[in-house]
Amino acid sequence: MIHTDLCIIGAGPVGLFAVFEAGLLKMRCHLVDVLPQVGGQLSEIYPHKPIYDIPGYPEIKAQELIDNLMEQIKPFDPGFTLGERVEALEKKPEGGFSVNTADGTQIHCKAVVIAGGLGCFEPRKPEVENLAQFEGRGVSYWVKDPETYRDKKVVLAGGGDSALDWTIFLANVADEVTLVHRGDTFRGAPDSAEKVFKLAEMGKINLILSSHLTKVEGKQWLQQVQLLNKAKEQIVLDAEYLIPLFGLSPKLGPIADWGLNIDKSAISVDTEAFGTNVDGIYAIGDINTYPGKLKLILSGFHEAALMAQSAFKHVFPDQKLTFKYTTVYGVNSF
Repeated sequence: MIHTDLCIIGAGPVGLFAVFEAGLLKMRCHLVDVLPQVGGQLSEIYPHKPIYDIPGYPEIKAQELIDNLMEQIKPFDPGFTLGERVEALEKKPEGGFSVNTADGTQIHCKAVVIAGGLGCFEPRKPEVENLAQFEGRGVSYWVKDPETYRDKKVVLAGGGDSALDWTIFLANVADEVTLVHRGDTFRGAPDSAEKVFKLAEMGKINLILSSHLTKVEGKQWLQQVQLLNKAKEQIVLDAEYLIPLFGLSPKLGPIADWGLNIDKSAISVDTEAFGTNVDGIYAIGDINTYPGKLKLILSGFHEAALMAQSAFKHVFPDQKLTFKYTTVYGVNSF
């Protein structure tokens, strides 16, 4: 079991900044996210998208913002459980909470911070015959550990940044990489698309355009992927792994069953500390709602700062909070 002061559910930009604000007040944090990497939708959906409303940055790429936040929280050494979905949240009779993931990870904490963005991201699954039958047996909707695909035959499907980036990366890991896309142009970054075309020209990957997945087959494990091209011709590929990367859709998921006040798929909070109706549970960022709510990253940063001040009372009920400015003392003095 993992023991920490704050368990932060969601490792997007607001969840990461909450680590900084909590760290200034000597609170230890552990973050949990269903995605296999930090960054939330910024890293998973639009890492190259420019953001214009972060103070001090006239323009910053989404992934660059995440990288900067990770650098900012390094001094506080947070823990991470990635690629696991939180299924249960239980308030303990002796105080604090138990946070449990679907993979069996248990986290005991003194307060919970829900920073789940738009909710629990779930993969958009294509309509492919037998697909569900091979989930966990060759079919996966994201890359949790690239070494899983070492010297294997891998088929990826999709036309966005994730499909392009993982095709480029796995070209140097897998024995054979095939990228399938129903169009003939990509939605992802032009630079990444150019790299993929170059890898195909060099024979390092197989690139199949204007085709879509129709069926997967195998015995105990995935063995074949079937496609249909624009000419209605069937293509059969030998494959040990299939990774459809068609984006993510947000859903409230298990959060809806935790006894929190929900208003139109968002968690109702107060504006003094962004606490929920359950003492010790907070919600910050796009997952919450209150009068005048703005779904902006900078608003989530503000909410994280006020949340941390209140959470301090749960973590250190016998201590008096003395607020200090980082410009005077420096981060390492906190």
